[in-house]
This record gives sequence, structure tokens and C-alpha cells, in this order.
Amino acid sequence: MATLRRDGRLTALQRLGCAGLAGALSLSLTAPLELLTVLAQVGTWHCRRGLRDAGRSLCRTEGVRALWKGNLTACLRLCPYSALQLAASRRLVTFSMDELGHISHWRAIMAGSLAGMVATTVTYPSDVVKTRLIVQNRLEPSYQGILHAFYQIYHQEGLRALYRGVSPAILGAVPFSAGSFFVYINLDTIWQEPIVRFTPLQNFVNGCVAAAVAQTLSFPFETVKRKMQAQSPWLPHYGGVDVHFTGMADCFRQTVKHKGVLGLWRGLTPSLLKIVPYFGVMFSTFEFCKRVCLYRNGYIQSPLNYKLTPGVDQSLHPQELRELRLLRRENFEPRKSALEN
Repeated sequence: MATLRRDGRLTALQRLGCAGLAGALSLSLTAPLELLTVLAQVGTWHCRRGLRDAGRSLCRTEGVRALWKGNLTACLRLCPYSALQLAASRRLVTFSMDELGHISHWRAIMAGSLAGMVATTVTYPSDVVKTRLIVQNRLEPSYQGILHAFYQIYHQEGLRALYRGVSPAILGAVPFSAGSFFVYINLDTIWQEPIVRFTPLQNFVNGCVAAAVAQTLSFPFETVKRKMQAQSPWLPHYGGVDVHFTGMADCFRQTVKHKGVLGLWRGLTPSLLKIVPYFGVMFSTFEFCKRVCLYRNGYIQSPLNYKLTPGVDQSLHPQELRELRLLRRENFEPRKSALEN
């Protein structure tokens, strides 16, 4: 599980803006892989001959823009999801600390997972809308847009439909946390050096490996979630879902019965393929936006590098640095003499 370190030289709004822009750009770049993952999980006709043919047939029937179906919903979900996750994570991390203010890797990962569960539950309806927009035919749409999808799902199927599949989404956090914990407790053994000496490249690789392991373990819950989100009697062919079921447990049973055990991991390949470009774009974009903000705040000399501004105390918060500058400007500003007045 990759995390972006908090830098006290940025304001809360700047951190949220950097993270939001980085997340939106990385989501947009890997949106075609996400779309193929969802289609494979749901089991629509596009993926019956493989992922490559699925992409080609989708472009042929609905156009190239169809590869980004549901991406706007995912991007709009980023800010509220990140804000809720951050706020919940801070509370849970503080609660999990010992008397000396230390927290173990296991507790930190559990706190992050619980915070993710809170954010997932609150913003879950937008994830349902995203899935519905992905599985529908863009040329003959059942939903005209995000707001129309919210209205139609609520009006036709009720409020519970906007939370259909939330149970496997929450349960999937358990194997996800276990996979992340397994990777992180073995990092020093894998690299044969202490964790504190890891380079940025090593941390990037660690995040990708942890995400891959965790995603693989929790993928069956993700698959069932997508099937439950997509299935609807109001959509053509019941949303294109390849099995019919009455609930979460029945969805597991029907998928294994008709598609085999490996059917629960259908779509894992594009999901894993997007990890490296997703995290790569996210971290590089976040770092560039961070440099721009640090330059505007006066901590570094240029947004192109991290060369510190001489004479600036890097431990000061942005507001404290602004107040110090204002105080210095007032003290050194030449005052007008009484004769000039």
C-alpha cells in the first residue's frame, strides 16, 4: 500500500490539490485498463475472446472514447474519498499509537484499511454509477450522464441499489490488509538492509509489489462486487453479467459453478498491468506539483529542483513563514521622515 508522506511545508489545501491532480491524471492514463478489468469481472460479451479483442471490439462498436467510460466519475470521487480517508486515518493512527507515540506496521496498515473502509462506504454510490456507466452501450445509453445515473438508479431500484456490493467491498479489505502486511514485514529481508535506508526507487517498488499482492488476494471480492453493481433488471441483458444470483454468497457460488474458481480472478491481468504506470504517474505528478507549491511558498529556489532557498527555516509552516516575511518587510521598510510629510 503506497502512501504519500505528509510535508509540513504544504498547506492542507495544497496537499489535497496535489494528491487530487496526481490521482486524476494517473486514473485517466490507466482508465482503459480499468475498463477492461471491470468488463472482465462483470463478464460482458466483450471479453469472451480475450482482453485484446475486447478493447478492439469496444472501439469498433462504440468508438475510442468508450475506453474512458466512467473515468470522470472515478476522478470526481477522488477528492471526497481522499479527504475522508485522510481524516479517518489520522484519527485511527492517533488512537493506535502507544504511550511513546509509536505505531507498528500492522497497526498502521489496519488503520489505513479501516479508514479506506469508511471512505469507501460513504462514497460507494459513485462507484456503483461508475460501473453502470462502464457496462452500458455508449451509443444506446441507459444513463445520459453521472447525475442522470444517480437519479435513475435511485428512482427505479431504490437507495439500496446504490449500495449493492458494499459487503464484498468491505470484506475485501481483510485480505488486502493481510497482503500489504505480509510484504512490508519482509521488506528488510528482501532488500537485505534496514527499512530506514530505502531509496525512493525502492519505496516505489515496495508500493507496487504490496499493491500487486494485496490486489491479487482481495480480487475475488472485487469481482463479486462488480457483478453485484452491474446486475440490474432495468439494464439490457441484466447489465451484461455472465451469471445470475440473488446475493453475495450466491454470486460466489454461481461464479465458481459456471466459470470455475479462476473465474473469481478474471480481469486480474489488466488490473496488475496498471499498477506500475498508475503509481509511477501518481508519484511523479505529486512530486512535481509539490515542487511548484514549495516554490510558491518560498522554500525552494525553483520548481525544477529541490534546491533550498538560502536563509529559510524549512521547519516553519507556510503560515509561519509568511508571517515572518511580513514582519521582516515591515522592520526593514524605510519610514518616511516628518519633513517629507
